[in-house]
Amino acid sequence: MLQTLRNAWKIVDLRKKILFTLLIILVYRVGSAVFVPFVDVAKVEAAVSNSSSDIMNFLTLMSGGGFSNASVFALGIQPYINASIIIQLLTVAIPALERMSKEGEAGRKKLSQITRYGTVILGLLLGVAYYFMMRNNYNALVDGAKTGFGAWFAAIVIVLCFTAGSALVMWLGEQINEKGIGNGISILLLAGIISRLPNALMLLWSYFKGGIDLLGQGGSTGRAIWWILLPFIVIALFVAMIGFIVLITDAERRIPVQYAKRVVGRKMYGGQSTFIPIKVNMSGVMPIILAVSIVQLPNILKQLFGWDADNTSWFFKLFTPTSWFYVLIYFLLIIGFAFFYVTIQYNPVEMANNLRQNSGAIPGYRPGKPTSDYIKRVLNKITFIGALFLGLIALFPTLFGMATGVTGLALGGTSIMIVVAVALETTQQIESQMMMRHYKGFLG
Repeated sequence: MLQTLRNAWKIVDLRKKILFTLLIILVYRVGSAVFVPFVDVAKVEAAVSNSSSDIMNFLTLMSGGGFSNASVFALGIQPYINASIIIQLLTVAIPALERMSKEGEAGRKKLSQITRYGTVILGLLLGVAYYFMMRNNYNALVDGAKTGFGAWFAAIVIVLCFTAGSALVMWLGEQINEKGIGNGISILLLAGIISRLPNALMLLWSYFKGGIDLLGQGGSTGRAIWWILLPFIVIALFVAMIGFIVLITDAERRIPVQYAKRVVGRKMYGGQSTFIPIKVNMSGVMPIILAVSIVQLPNILKQLFGWDADNTSWFFKLFTPTSWFYVLIYFLLIIGFAFFYVTIQYNPVEMANNLRQNSGAIPGYRPGKPTSDYIKRVLNKITFIGALFLGLIALFPTLFGMATGVTGLALGGTSIMIVVAVALETTQQIESQMMMRHYKGFLG
């Protein structure tokens, strides 16, 4: 990756794109530090930091810390991601949107415009929800914004700031796509996650320093040694996880395809042997994002409306991150959403029909239903392996915390997976742009 960036820096056009992307990232990070008015930021930060809810930590991570300090970019890229997922699902369910997706560039532009409108609407709804959460649960509004006309005015300003911030984040991502190195929204997400790295390092340093102090004070030797070794164990686990994620991300199942020879005029076509590549992890992190949103829904509603859970405490305890019921439901939801996402992305019958129309066949299987059944079996096996991988990655911070008692790490399995996936995609995109410019040094 570093070699690719070094070679790209030597090309004037790519250098300008890299500098423009860095400028957009700087604007995004500055926006994450600009607070909305009428909010006591200290109360919000204290409430979020003391919360055991995974969804709060997840939203803080996805927004690059903007959620925990009630900044203009508190919602981050979440409205855009949710809008994109919703439009993608509706494309399968609504025939008009499905036809639009098959209209080429014009159809994609229309869907992009619909996604923008959806982002603004979701930003408005999430902004309203976040306002009520700060008012009812965190009690984080300033005195003049709690009653009378000041309360209405403050509510409108706060919600509009959050909505405008989500729309501006979407626009920044589009600018990276148009004038930068591409992959805009993912790069902003990457920047937000990396910005949480100092917090993780400070937490590990506090454990290390606490172990040294405990050892010097003559405390429990075993506990002190555990605290001293803990940062090194965590770093080693993260390095191993990065290697595992890279291995699974690049892994693919190749279905062989043989094309028959055809004579068109005086020329002969076909007779080639190729393959259909199927990624082990075809759904990316989308199943994790959807699963964590659903499994944390009871706690979100509890915090949003300030419910008194005395009579239903057993129900909310089931959905705490330290509950085995939570772990099981979370794992099953990830597997279910992984299969659902692959189902709407791949149609074995359509793939088999395309092969038959192009005189292609999978060796050992007749065209038509036998071919589609074979592709379906392969997809199910690969999807199951990828879903297990996603589940293990997503549950790693929870299981590690339950086993060691260490919680609050800013970088978990999901965030590492996002960082690795975005880094690989960005590197491939830069290499493709260098290839289009006939730059011969990108392989060296």
